[in-house]
Amino acid sequence: MFRFVLRHFTAVLIVAAVAGWALFYLPGTPSWTVLRMKQAIDARDGDGASRYVDFESVVKHAGYEMVRKQGASDPLSAMIGNAAIDLFAKPMAQITQAWAVKKVDDGAREVQMPGAAVAASIVLLHRNGDTAFTDFKDNKGQEWEIHMARGEDGEWRVTEIKNIEQLLQKLQRDQAKHLNAP
Repeated sequence: MFRFVLRHFTAVLIVAAVAGWALFYLPGTPSWTVLRMKQAIDARDGDGASRYVDFESVVKHAGYEMVRKQGASDPLSAMIGNAAIDLFAKPMAQITQAWAVKKVDDGAREVQMPGAAVAASIVLLHRNGDTAFTDFKDNKGQEWEIHMARGEDGEWRVTEIKNIEQLLQKLQRDQAKHLNAP
């Protein structure tokens, strides 16, 4: 056995380095979080998938983005809009989380993460300390820019989704189709 190890010393070192990386470094990365979220969604585990999203932060950032687009020229409207977002962010986050958990548990198509999109997000993931972001275009032409941050507990969570307005419009159209279907 010792002779085998000595003869293949470089290969043994490479295997040990990869194993150490996989055991100690990889589980603490945002890429790992993306993979775990996809696994939870594929397993229809809504509560498990929701662990990887900070719904309150996502709702606040989406609201601020929409207010910025709607009232860019009127500072009073922007101030009132931002105050309303701060006031209603927590209840809206709870509603959004409940909706997302139900959709994942039901296996709804609109919350599924295509494998190619997950691979693209991991390849294009940019990490800077305790924050990370990725941007890519999925096979339906929708542009995604997703920001993540490491929480106080050390877990990575999605904290912001840019251009969420296009996603909300798409979900609204899908819901209208389901309501109008015979």
